[in-house]
Amino acid sequence: MSLSTSIRCKRAGHALGHSVLAAALLGGIAAAQAAGPALDGTLKKIKDSGVVVVGFREASIPFSYYNDDKQPIGYSADITRLVLDQIKNKLELPGLQVRQLPITSQNRISLLQNGTIDFECNTTTHNESREKQVDFSNSFFIVGTRLLAKKDSGIKDFDDLKGNTVVVGAGTTSEILLRKMNAEKNMGMNVISAKDHSESFLTLSTGRAKAMMMDDALLAGERAKTRDPKDYVITGTPQSFEVYGCMLRKGDSQMKTLLDEVIAKAETSGAAAKIYDTWFMKPIPPKQLNLDFPMSDTMKALFAKPNDRVTP
Repeated sequence: MSLSTSIRCKRAGHALGHSVLAAALLGGIAAAQAAGPALDGTLKKIKDSGVVVVGFREASIPFSYYNDDKQPIGYSADITRLVLDQIKNKLELPGLQVRQLPITSQNRISLLQNGTIDFECNTTTHNESREKQVDFSNSFFIVGTRLLAKKDSGIKDFDDLKGNTVVVGAGTTSEILLRKMNAEKNMGMNVISAKDHSESFLTLSTGRAKAMMMDDALLAGERAKTRDPKDYVITGTPQSFEVYGCMLRKGDSQMKTLLDEVIAKAETSGAAAKIYDTWFMKPIPPKQLNLDFPMSDTMKALFAKPNDRVTP
């Protein structure tokens, strides 16, 4: 082989080497692009640990409450399961360990912010005040804030509460609305703040309060737990219409995208409507009573066009 021939071969070899290297780099970039951006926030935390911690409510019939085996069931619990399935798929973690932690109205935001829970899809109202602390997914439920009272109590609307004792969940939007009403209208109400829905209803059922204020769907659930649901009425002009969304840490865009997509798919595919029918239009545990709470027109509109707006 001549010297010139040898040089040409070496140059060709170098060129081939550079081509192979370039192809490998381009292939790696394409693969990375196909895989999407690197994980961050909650999804990275879950991927690295192999564990997801979900907040749930213990006594929010029919959204999230214990069955006889002390496992959370309900409308929100079913939405949560759809989210968990998508997390497993996205992170390729079929064996993902799921831990469930009871939360209350008072501690749910702090437990999310400090990393104790990773998300929660229960009965947390999405409002502008909470947006300063956390983010919310697409809405999965719409409620009106009303009253539950004994049928013979004489309570038919909020004006009838003047001078009476009313119980409301501590840290809820209903408590804010009720206390504001009490001050602005000088109604002289004695407002009791209860730690959860069960304590609120116990206060009402034992006569320590004349009425109980809460989201109407939750009131239907509390009524279903009674010995005779016909003894109680859901009444009063709604003081607000509010939306429930899954709560996640502030600025966690990847987790929000996942939650939004899961909820939007469930709502537009008809899956969410089936879940609603199961928990609001059919007999449910523990007493196999039917809440008989038909889906509202505002809920139907939400399912047709999922969104994360603060108001319906």
